[in-house]
Amino acid sequence: MESESAIRGSCLCGEVAYEISPPFEMFVNCHCSRCRKSSGAAFTTNAVVAPDAFRWTRGQDQTARFDLPSARSFATAFCRTCGSPLPHFTRSGRQVIIPGGSFDDDPGVTATLHECWSSRAPWYRHGSDIPTDEDAP
Repeated sequence: MESESAIRGSCLCGEVAYEISPPFEMFVNCHCSRCRKSSGAAFTTNAVVAPDAFRWTRGQDQTARFDLPSARSFATAFCRTCGSPLPHFTRSGRQVIIPGGSFDDDPGVTATLHECWSSRAPWYRHGSDIPTDEDAP
């Protein structure tokens, strides 16, 4: 799969890495309470690719997976060392969910949908009316 069009990603500590080949089946921001809990943020940004478009390049044995028992299809995966969210196959094996924040390369696309908008966090402010700071404090 290594090609110029491959998009690379990894965890925070660098122990785990992967690459994908476009196209994406979906690229969405999900605001459901499960995604908020799993990410610790207002929403998750997830890309979805076909299984044959994904491969681990390093550290697959350092990944852990959690399948939420009460959900038909909700799961997360993360690095055993640093805890960063990582890609995982859906339970059916038909898709791979890629946390957008794990990309090292520009995927060349942006999210196209805010999923579960009615479930968004009440404290979340959407849009450009929030001041910006170019550097961390």
